[in-house]
Amino acid sequence: MVAYVPDNEADRLSALRGCYILDTLPEEEFDHLTALAAYICETPIALISLVDESRQWFKSKVGLDVSETPRDVAFCAHAILEEEIMVVEDAREDSRFSDNELVTADPNIRFYAGAPISTPEGFQLGTLCVIDREPRTLQPSQLRALSQLRAQADALFTLRYTQYKLQDALKQIKILDGLLPICSYCKNVRDENGYWRGVEAYVRKRSEADFSHCICESCAKQRFPEITDLVDTAIS
Repeated sequence: MVAYVPDNEADRLSALRGCYILDTLPEEEFDHLTALAAYICETPIALISLVDESRQWFKSKVGLDVSETPRDVAFCAHAILEEEIMVVEDAREDSRFSDNELVTADPNIRFYAGAPISTPEGFQLGTLCVIDREPRTLQPSQLRALSQLRAQADALFTLRYTQYKLQDALKQIKILDGLLPICSYCKNVRDENGYWRGVEAYVRKRSEADFSHCICESCAKQRFPEITDLVDTAIS
């Protein structure tokens, strides 16, 4: 059975890609988590699996050679629909997976437990999961440990997402630092592509700044002398 697509799929995929982690090389901090999960849960396979648009890709893996599988057959595509750990004690007895090619052929999955990895906004990016080729159960202590390891995975992904957001912000700050080519007459600014833009549009695109409009005293006296004279007289 193919898992349904979440209602927030577009935003979920945007959050996943915002981590800039898909198709990256193995990293020690992620590999520690899968090694610990396999050891604690006593399973031959453990994965950090990210569910992309049409595949699940493994950021870290223990006991499995492939780097990805189609999303249509992914157990993790079902697990990201859950809030808590999804446990399948015997996939042959589960109607969702009994005819799945990952069950009927290599790697011959029987047992699966997947803890969804989430962003602070609640987007489920993938799972930290453990897999066995024999039916089995996990002890409550093992489930608690898997949940705690998942929390560490959440933190790593949040850190990665925040890191790239900060880098983007610093790039924007650098764009506004230094010499700006500004027209002496109309005061438009030339952007990096050679186009002349209004200064407000230029700054808004590159920062969080917004504008309020007023008139300085010098311009007020030059353009509205009658009004400023009245104001000066009233004040005096």
